[in-house]
Order: sequence, then C-alpha cells, then structure tokens
Amino acid sequence: MSDKVYYNSACPVCKAGIEKQRSLMENCGIKDIDWVDVHTQPETATETPSSLEQIRERLHIKDESGQIRIGADAFIFLWLRTPKLRWLGKISQFPVIKPIFQLSYNLFAKLLYRWNRSLKHW
Repeated sequence: MSDKVYYNSACPVCKAGIEKQRSLMENCGIKDIDWVDVHTQPETATETPSSLEQIRERLHIKDESGQIRIGADAFIFLWLRTPKLRWLGKISQFPVIKPIFQLSYNLFAKLLYRWNRSLKHW
C-alpha cells in the first residue's frame, strides 16, 4: 500500500498547490504516492474517517501504515519526503512554529473552503 493524498481539484488554489507539490516530488523520483482527487472521485472519501466536506476543506493523507494526517500535518509529511522542501518540513515541526502553522493553515483552509462554496465550485 502506498501513501494516499486526498485533495480537492475543484478548489483552484488547492489544485495549483497539489500540482506543484506532485511535480516537485515526481521530479525527485518519488512516484509511490497515490494522488486522489475527491472532486472527481468523491467515493474515495470513505477510505478515511473524515467526511467528503472535511476532505474538501483540508488536505488529508493516509500513509502506508494507515495513519491519517490532516491539514498542516499532511503538508509537513509531504515536505519531509521532498528533498527540496525537507528543510521546510523540519522547521515546521519546531515547537514554537508548529502551533502557529497549524492555526494559520486551519484559518486559511476554512476561509478558502467558504470562498469555494460561495462560488459553487462543488
């Protein structure tokens, strides 16, 4: 079982971010990730303990051991696996920085989700 990244391509910001992250990882030879678009495959949300709407709002990752990472923790997981971004993943785990990053991510995700819903992207 490979790591699975659950994202929402109906959100243009999310789609651009995931395309960039995926490209960086694939260019480094990392190809063992299954990129799951819940917009085109909504039934895949059942593979996580979260609802489809929760996955639309925040990035989710299910690693090969079955552990779920959500939001900021999901990004840290990806950054630590990406050679060019490993430094960012390490810094993001610092005790003072991680709570600020998580709070910032959650606030941004909530606002972005509301913006997308208001534009009827799904």
